[in-house]
Amino acid sequence: MSNGTMHKQPNLAVEIAGIKLRNPVMPASGTFGYGEEYTPYLDVETIGAIVTKGLSLKPKAGNPTPRIAETVSGMINAIGLQNIGIDAFITDKTEFLRRVNTPVIVNFFGNTREEYGEVARRLADVPDVAGVELNISCPNVKQGGIVFGTDPAAAAGVVSLVRKNLGSKPLIVKLTPNVTDITVIARAAEEAGADAISCINTLTGMAIDVKTRKPRIANRIGGLSGPAIRPVAVRMVHQVVQAVKIPVIGIGGIMTAMDALEFLIVGATAVQVGTANFIDPGVMADIVAGIERFCREEGIADIHELIGSLR
Repeated sequence: MSNGTMHKQPNLAVEIAGIKLRNPVMPASGTFGYGEEYTPYLDVETIGAIVTKGLSLKPKAGNPTPRIAETVSGMINAIGLQNIGIDAFITDKTEFLRRVNTPVIVNFFGNTREEYGEVARRLADVPDVAGVELNISCPNVKQGGIVFGTDPAAAAGVVSLVRKNLGSKPLIVKLTPNVTDITVIARAAEEAGADAISCINTLTGMAIDVKTRKPRIANRIGGLSGPAIRPVAVRMVHQVVQAVKIPVIGIGGIMTAMDALEFLIVGATAVQVGTANFIDPGVMADIVAGIERFCREEGIADIHELIGSLR
């Protein structure tokens, strides 16, 4: 500590697209179940928001196993977006979320534009949902499997349909990093009606078992996450922040408060923690405490003094 004194309680509250968060830390979709699963390990009222695993129109069984493999400083997964479907979520999972004093952001996806639009329509009237996160990292089955999020026109098309069907609910669009220039997609999403951007999703990767000469996950190719991708994520978040006027949520290999602060300094308003939750299910509470401690030690009264403070 610089001067031997601890400063008073810093203000960590941020706002994203009208959603008020007590602090800028939330889970990354797919690493936190539907929220309730983590309650034995973490007080969900210590984090900024709950983000559900991705939901689709119909239930989805996901990919064959093995679906996760550890890699150097990270992991590869190909879960295949297994989920209970939007209707079961609304009937069975929202009661818990209603009781919790933490905003809930529902992540969702589709294989066609129509599916995306229909899920958005069903979420529009669910009062317990503070906002939605649109995962555009899915292949468009009607257009030869091109991923919605890699083509600016496809991205804009799905975002504008979702925007129309959602009414006034806040819309966060989650970007894939598997593109030549992420800023082009970010601007397309913003112009089509996104209220915020979250990035990045996983990088495509592959790991081989040398003895058997087989891929280490059944799907062969999967999404790489964890600390290995953090410098790429920080770079992309920095670029997206420069390219759009809407808030950006930073994701990618955050394990500690210091990791989270990198994203805030380059201009992210909030962050999502993914892989770290598998190693320590209570890690987000530690990250929040670490950010608070850093602010006190540096004499920072408000988190906004840090956001976008890159020199």
